Amino acid sequence: MKSNVRNLYLIPYVLWIVLFVAAPIFLILYYSFFDIEGNLTFANYKKFFTPVYLKMALSSFWYAFLITAFSLLIAYPTAYFLTKTKHKQLWLLLIILPTWINLLLKAYAFLGIFGTYGLANAILETIGIGAKQILFTDFSFVFVSVYIFIPFMILPIYNSLEQLNPSLVDAARDLGASAWTTFRRVVFPLTLDGVKAGCQAVFIPSLSLFMLTRLIAGNRVITLGTAVEQHFLVTQDWGMGATIAVFLIIAMAVIMSLTGNRRGKV
Repeated sequence: MKSNVRNLYLIPYVLWIVLFVAAPIFLILYYSFFDIEGNLTFANYKKFFTPVYLKMALSSFWYAFLITAFSLLIAYPTAYFLTKTKHKQLWLLLIILPTWINLLLKAYAFLGIFGTYGLANAILETIGIGAKQILFTDFSFVFVSVYIFIPFMILPIYNSLEQLNPSLVDAARDLGASAWTTFRRVVFPLTLDGVKAGCQAVFIPSLSLFMLTRLIAGNRVITLGTAVEQHFLVTQDWGMGATIAVFLIIAMAVIMSLTGNRRGKV
């Protein structure tokens, strides 16, 4: 009886997975085998392995790596100090609040901040450096991307640090370990699951960015996400756009398997 009730509760979940996960992936795979004229072909997959798309894929992975690395460098010490503050919930709320703002609005805000007459150049002129071309550069693209994704890196690391047993740190210090050794041998390994979760939450969406490449980088940064947008909305070559999406899905699945929790069941 309990088994039947449990199976009944699974029906909405299974329907959701089939309709909104499995079916879209199947459609993407299906369209990838058709050219712009609707003919069945494998040419899209051959075309993907040409230098143009391989260079685009390499660029996507490189920028996703940079965004993830900078996010981690900022997020880990931030999460660590958050665990030591008195008003943790207030600071967490301030970190989460920007995620409630529409991505397009945040992008347009940085257009004003990094513009020729924006706040950033006003500060540079005040300190005597002079106005610089900040907008439409690799720096502005990575900076804005890190700003947008960094809350998704901080939260899982913060949760891992909060769950860390402080007696383990005290034991390491009592045994003569320095602060750096304690962090390297005790704290970081025990919070690695949070780091992996944060890297997943940042790296995977960074692979398919397209709005920021257009608005902030001025199309100087070309990624696979940009190519998918162009093929679906401009050239109307849905087959090639779907083929790129297939490789993005494969890349994301590989990343998730590599950064997943490998601890066996006890």
